[in-house]
Amino acid sequence: MSIQRVKEYLAAYGAADRVREFEVSSATVELAAKALGCEEARIAKTLSFMLGERVILVVAAGDVKVDNRKYKDVFAAKAKMLAREDTESLTGHAAGGVCPFAVKEGVEVWLDESLKRFATVYPACGSAMSAIELTIPELETFSRAKGWVDVCKPYADPACRNE
Repeated sequence: MSIQRVKEYLAAYGAADRVREFEVSSATVELAAKALGCEEARIAKTLSFMLGERVILVVAAGDVKVDNRKYKDVFAAKAKMLAREDTESLTGHAAGGVCPFAVKEGVEVWLDESLKRFATVYPACGSAMSAIELTIPELETFSRAKGWVDVCKPYADPACRNE
């Protein structure tokens, strides 16, 4: 079971006991925010892509979408999301519970700049009914991310509107 594997993985960081499991689905940004009682933007969604023969995961804030031009500029290829039916076999986690922890060997994890505006975020933990609250430095460490990228469209910040 994927969530058990994630808990074992997070135990190495002393964080397994921080994994929250819900009686309701947290498989989408909206459902996760509702289960956690937080804003959707703080859900650290993990997006799965094929990049040639490589599988990459991009963890981004819940309120942003991938910008195809930015993605291509960073990764030198068009964004091609994994098919739902291939997600578990390629990443180690089923769709709805994909997270940047305890992934299959060779899967690359990248963190999107959209997350940096928060002190803490909530990624999933290997099931469609789980999450963990992490600081950004913890997310960097626990995910073993290869680095930071800017591949998403700007988020809609109501405080930054030109009126």
